[in-house]
Amino acid sequence: MTWILAAIALLALAGGFFIWSQSASAAKMLEVGNQAPAFSLPNQDGKAVDSASLEGNWWVIYFYPKDDTPGCTKEACAFRDHLDALQAMGVRIFGVSFDDVASHKAFAEKYHLNFDLLADPEGKVVDAYGARSVMPGFASRVSYLVDGEGVIRKVYPSVSPSEHAAEIIDAVKALRD
Repeated sequence: MTWILAAIALLALAGGFFIWSQSASAAKMLEVGNQAPAFSLPNQDGKAVDSASLEGNWWVIYFYPKDDTPGCTKEACAFRDHLDALQAMGVRIFGVSFDDVASHKAFAEKYHLNFDLLADPEGKVVDAYGARSVMPGFASRVSYLVDGEGVIRKVYPSVSPSEHAAEIIDAVKALRD
């Protein structure tokens, strides 16, 4: 039985099995129209990022299972590759996982990530956003698009890691028209 759970965990990390983990946290997920929970977490450089400083700006907070795993790397690199377009629209990006600052720093440096990865090893922000996976120590792959008043405008309970950044761009365009 233990080897079956280990195999499932490996599949989940590969990005192909997160329907299982997302459905368990879906009941706690926030909804469109909710106020985004406040947070203050260190980024990959150890500097505190506080949601209070985001007032007036649109932002995306995306939760992901683990640094430097296939699906998480695809998603992070897609945000990296689309960051200029997102910034031109006034959107900031924040990736959050249970990984610590050192892990985030290594991940950001390895893939030249140009946005903040926030360390939440205790899972307080993960829990506040209803993004905890049923697998201990992992977040579900879920994202929230938040407007300048801190209101959640779009919820993404299931994403394609390589296409998610483009999906965010389309949503921001549609919501602002």
